[in-house]
Amino acid sequence: MTPNAVQKTSVTMLGLGAMGSALARAWLAAGHRLTVWNRTPTRAAVLGAEGARVATSAAEAVAANTLVVVCLLDDTSVDEAMAGVDLAGRDLVNLTTSTPAQARARAVWAHERGARYLDGGIMAVPPMIGVPEAGGYVFYSGSRELFERHRETLGVPVGTTFVGEDPGFAALYDVALLSGMYGMFAGVTHAFALIRGEDIDPAAFAPLLADWLVAMAPAVHQTADRLRSGDYTTNVVSTLAMQVAGTPTFLRTAEQQGVSAELLDPFFALMGRRLAEGAGEGAGEEDLAGVVDLLTRRTPRTAS
Repeated sequence: MTPNAVQKTSVTMLGLGAMGSALARAWLAAGHRLTVWNRTPTRAAVLGAEGARVATSAAEAVAANTLVVVCLLDDTSVDEAMAGVDLAGRDLVNLTTSTPAQARARAVWAHERGARYLDGGIMAVPPMIGVPEAGGYVFYSGSRELFERHRETLGVPVGTTFVGEDPGFAALYDVALLSGMYGMFAGVTHAFALIRGEDIDPAAFAPLLADWLVAMAPAVHQTADRLRSGDYTTNVVSTLAMQVAGTPTFLRTAEQQGVSAELLDPFFALMGRRLAEGAGEGAGEEDLAGVVDLLTRRTPRTAS
């Protein structure tokens, strides 16, 4: 065994679905000693044939190493797998998809059992794991000291980004980014539906749509700046009043194309409500940042 191999942290991996298996293989390929466990033994056996040590129980797997990474179906699965398992002295890294509240509760749960805790939100799909150029990464939150201790090992399968000591932040960042993604997918779906019945090649239309979305991406930073400052009206190019006035054209076009407007209607309704509720307070001169406050019922901070 080479000196470098001796220095590499041993890892326990609980959960060998598509993502867990991808993570496990990345650690094996990098020369880390790996202990694995999965509720379905056949999945663990495959990793065993590739060099991992296969534990017969979650308790045995946890006992094997200080660093324990969990990637199970959901929060309930973590409870079931960890029932009766001794976690004292373990560094528990939970990559199971959860809500921020579940992550915070899991951190308390882990600390009560004598474990140190990090929560993670994976911003990648399995084929991106172990492929640095793919651009995937994991959000981590919880103990900064624990993150720094294992940063190198955690960074083997995919990049790492620490987002705060609140254990719920990784899950929150994860869901916030994915929510933005699904909003984009909704717009893309509606756009393709509009041209679906016409003599327009979707493959020829796609580059135009992709380039347009890229061109609009800086609006993310503009919205962030307005939310931070509380100033929603300075240097607005396309006002809320102007945009609301234009929404009937979108709805009529959808109707004429035989396309349901159900993906557009909720957002257009929010825009109209923001304009109506802010009458006399300059809402018409805002851009769309004020809709964020409408969703959360918050009053914007006064610009300093």
